[in-house]
Amino acid sequence: MDKMSPIKAAVVQFQHKAGDKKYNLLVMEKFIEQAALQGIQILAFPEMCITGYWHVPKLPADEVNALAEPVATSPSLGLVRSLAAKHQMMICAGLIERADDGRLYNAYVACMPDGTSHTHRKLHAFEHQTISSGDSYTVFDTPWGVKAGILICWDNNLVENVRATTLLGADILIAPHQTGGTNSRSPHGMKPIALDLWEQRAERKAEMTAAIRGVSGREWLMRWLPSRAHDNGIFILFSNGIGADDDEVRTGNAMIIDPYGRIVKETDAAADVMVTADLDLSLIPMSSGRRWIYGRRPDLYHILTERQGYERDAITARFSEEETGVKKG
Repeated sequence: MDKMSPIKAAVVQFQHKAGDKKYNLLVMEKFIEQAALQGIQILAFPEMCITGYWHVPKLPADEVNALAEPVATSPSLGLVRSLAAKHQMMICAGLIERADDGRLYNAYVACMPDGTSHTHRKLHAFEHQTISSGDSYTVFDTPWGVKAGILICWDNNLVENVRATTLLGADILIAPHQTGGTNSRSPHGMKPIALDLWEQRAERKAEMTAAIRGVSGREWLMRWLPSRAHDNGIFILFSNGIGADDDEVRTGNAMIIDPYGRIVKETDAAADVMVTADLDLSLIPMSSGRRWIYGRRPDLYHILTERQGYERDAITARFSEEETGVKKG
């Protein structure tokens, strides 16, 4: 791996329009063309960027179903696939998938330069009662000699998911989100950002930047996201929404993190932005997290696969007022 050329990667933050696939794809197409001019090889867009995100919980079931598309025949992904082939780029984007059996998923699709694709279904979906959670990890080969994995938003919060993705061979984790400014039940978690601040972001630039970088944005991410990269010796490509998303304000914070948990490149812009960086693959083998993995003792970890009795489905775990039942010893 130490002789491999760096991979040119980019992550995008943009403010989607709810349910407006045409608009969202136009924005994405502009970023794809911009990335092509810079020789980008891997480009990641946010979670559910094609369909829109936080308006979905308020939709009736038939309207959620109407937003969904089958991955294989998706007109939206058809455009992305054609651009991936045209520019010989791996382009990753999120939408609502309608599976062959009619079930819906919060899905994220990596469209490859050769016309193939890889789909990850969010493991901990809570966006709507009609959206099911996926049941498998997603790790695949890239044309550049390394494997990539995908975890969507809340999937990344659970440490087991990132470790499992790494153990399956991932060197690069694509981590699409729609986060920041959510009303966390935790007293020291994220809190809402006022919609009028976003609407007045030009004249209140310092306040807007402070919110993006503050406890409901970057500061919250810094509590956990770099550790996922560091503890597993992987690159993380973090893409996110920015701006008003129904009644919440996303904070963007698009960033690329190296296997030591260091921020290689990031933005605090209150705007649609692409962040780019070269991924130095030679950092992976001797990174702390990658070396620690060799000291694992799987025989001690049986408790990780045993149900403790307080586990909940993603919707209940995300929104319930019930206190945790985690044992204290």
